[in-house]
Parts: sequence; structure tokens; C-alpha cells
Amino acid sequence: MMDAFILSRMQFAANISFHILFPTITIALSWVLLYFKVRHTMTGAEYWRAAYMFWVKVFALSFGLGVVTGVTMSFQFGTNWPGFMETVGNIAGPLLAYEVLTAFFLEAAFLGIMLFGWSRVPNWLHTTATFLVAFGTLMSGFWILTLSSWMHTPAGFEMRDGVAHATNWLEIIFSPSMPYRLVHTILASGLTVAFLILGFSAYRWLIGDRSSEVKATLKFSIFLAAALIPAQIVVGDKHGLNTLEYQPQKVAAMEGNWETQEGVPLLLFAIPDEDARENRFEIGIPRLASLILTHDLDGEVPGLNDFVTEDGEVLHPPVAPVFFAFRIMVGTGVAMLLLSWIGVAYLGLGRKGRRWSVENLPKPFFFGAVAMGFSGWVATLAGWYTTEIGRQPWLVDGVVLTEAAVGDVPPPVVASSLVIYIAVYGILLVAYIAVLTFMAHKAAKAEPVAGFPKLLPVPAE
Repeated sequence: MMDAFILSRMQFAANISFHILFPTITIALSWVLLYFKVRHTMTGAEYWRAAYMFWVKVFALSFGLGVVTGVTMSFQFGTNWPGFMETVGNIAGPLLAYEVLTAFFLEAAFLGIMLFGWSRVPNWLHTTATFLVAFGTLMSGFWILTLSSWMHTPAGFEMRDGVAHATNWLEIIFSPSMPYRLVHTILASGLTVAFLILGFSAYRWLIGDRSSEVKATLKFSIFLAAALIPAQIVVGDKHGLNTLEYQPQKVAAMEGNWETQEGVPLLLFAIPDEDARENRFEIGIPRLASLILTHDLDGEVPGLNDFVTEDGEVLHPPVAPVFFAFRIMVGTGVAMLLLSWIGVAYLGLGRKGRRWSVENLPKPFFFGAVAMGFSGWVATLAGWYTTEIGRQPWLVDGVVLTEAAVGDVPPPVVASSLVIYIAVYGILLVAYIAVLTFMAHKAAKAEPVAGFPKLLPVPAE
């Protein structure tokens, strides 16, 4: 049987994996809604209002699920991981409090106006409420990522009798990895929302919706994705260089590199074997990992064997999960790049005088867009696993070992609650996707176009 440590890790991983899906949507979607609102105010075009009214419902649903899953996750700090707050609570506690005071209250105060005030309050007030909700959502992410970054690259504190005490709050808030992690996550949220809007707009197109709203959101999401993915690649490179400096063991696991050496190949595929401390079935591009990580073909890349003590204690993360999660994240990003740029190319080609028209897009593009609708979730989870598993065996890097922070909850209790969490979250996830699909059908007024499948029955009015 698994012990409480492994079960508690699985429980927290299940909880945070489900929770992070929804802030990833709401952080960027709130700003997209502000854009829709401002566009409607400036142009008077009804389709921008329709886009706002459709996607604000998605925001409300995502916001609600994000809040309730965040609450249950916070309880686990006390029940499953009491050693975390006992050791670093002087730092983690205030940062979590700042998130509630400066962000969550701001969102809660103006969310009602944003959701229900379009025709009930002056236009300027509704626009302001939308902005404040967007700002609050961004600040919420800021404080959470501040804590997460500090756990990876702790700074601005000192240890007294085994307890962390703050010595410089600016260094704590702006820890070495924080700027890179913040921008990387915000761009990931933008890409998640871009492909979510693209996927459901394409879905509505497939079931016959040729409204101006769908055409506007299709073009908007394609251009947004095409603009954000190159920026994400640049920021991801900077984030990787920062990680190489402060957490070289994580980079070694990401690359599957066992020995410190120069001219390291970029492994496209391999099966890491931690028992033999080598890779099997390697397929790689010579010297490319060194070029990417050091910007030098002969640059030195750290090896995992440097992080094993003389008595055999392993101080690097589990290799296989980090190695494969990183490749899933990068592979999903490449697919995002290809689809969005193909979309821009077809929109710009123009035929029969219809330059920048959605009608220029080929039929297979819409199917690809639907398939990629939740690709942002895939990339986000893969990236989150890469960074969080890559921090192991430390809960706070160099300060608190994960194993030292676990509580003494009996394993059967943790196992039973884990099963309940997974069951409830699985039901909620299916329900969430089903509701979005129902909303797309209800918004589509036209009959399906010949040659496109009617994927689900259109609900009766």
C-alpha cells in the first residue's frame, strides 16, 4: 500500500491540476471581454456585444469553478502539509492574504455589475467594472505566482530555529524567477483563451452559424494566437535560462542529461532509466540542447549525476515525468504556432476579393481548430508538471523537503478523499465541457452546412 506521503502528493496534484484549468482561462478572458466591450462602445457593432454576452457566461462558469477548487486546495495546507506553514508560514501566509485582499475582493465586488449590468448601469460604469474584474484577476495570479516563484527561488528571508522569517519583502515578491514565471504564465493564459475561443467559434461555424459574431471571434482568436505564440517562445527561452542558473537539476531532468558535458544533443525522444541512470532509445539532434540553453553549440549543460550525494541520496527530480511533460508542452506549442500561422496565411491570401475573410479558411482548418480548442489546457498542465515536479525533492528549494512537510493523516483517509476528489472533479470537468457545447449550439441559429457533421443535436428553444 502507498503511504500518506505519496497519497498526499497525488491528492494535491489532482486538486491543483483541476483548479489551474480555470484561472488559466479567467486571467486572459477577462481582458478579452474588456476588448469586446471597448470595441462595441467604439463601433456600435452588435456582434461585439453578442461576443461579450456569450463569453462572459464562460467567464462566470470558469470563475465559479476556480474559486471553489481553490478553497478546497487551501485546506490541504493544514490537513496534508502542516510542515509547509510551520516552516514558511511567515512568508506564505501574507502572500496568500495579499491575494485575497487586493485581488479576490476586487473581483467579487464588481463581478455582479460585469455579469448583469450591461443594460442596468451606465456604459462607463459597466466598462469600469469589467476592467476592475480583469485587473483583480490579474493581481490574483500575480500573488499566487509570487508565492510559487519564491518556493522555486527563495530570497529575502532568514532561518531562525528552523522557521523562515522575512528580511526583505521586495526580494521575496520579486524573487529571481518571478518575472519570467509571471510573463510566461500570462502568455499561457492568453494562448489558452485564444484557442478556446477559436475552437468553439470554429465549432459554431461547423454547425452552421455564419453570424458576424462568429466571424469576428474567429479572426480575433487567430490573430491573438499568432501574435502570442512567438512571444511565448522568446519568454520561454528566457525562463529556461533563468532555470538553468537557479535550478540546474530541473533543466538536467528536462533534457534527460545524466552527465555534465559540452555539446549536448536535444533529445526528441528517449526513455529515461533512473535505475541504470541512462536513457534508452534516444533520438536527438546533436549539440542543439547546448545551443538552446547556453546559446553556444559547445556550451556545458549540467548532468543529473551531479545531484546525487556520496551516500546515494538523490537531490534531483523524478526524470521521466519532467522529461515527457516538457516535450508535451513544447509539442503543443509547436502545434499552436502552425495552426495559428496557417490561419493568418489563409485569411491574408484572399480569393474573389475576400481578403481577411473567414470564408478563405479551408474546411480542414475548422476541424483542426476544434481539436485544438483545449490545447491550452494541455500545454498549461504539462508546463505546470514540468516546473512543480522539477522542484522535487524540495517543497521550498533548498529550505523544506517535501517529505518533511507531510502530515500524519492515516493513509486510508487520504486515499478515500483522493478518490472522492477525482470522481467529483471528473464529473465537473465533463459538465463544464458539456455546458460550453450546449451554449455553442444554442447560440448557433442556422442549420448545419452540407458536408459538415452535426456533432450534437441542436437543443430546442
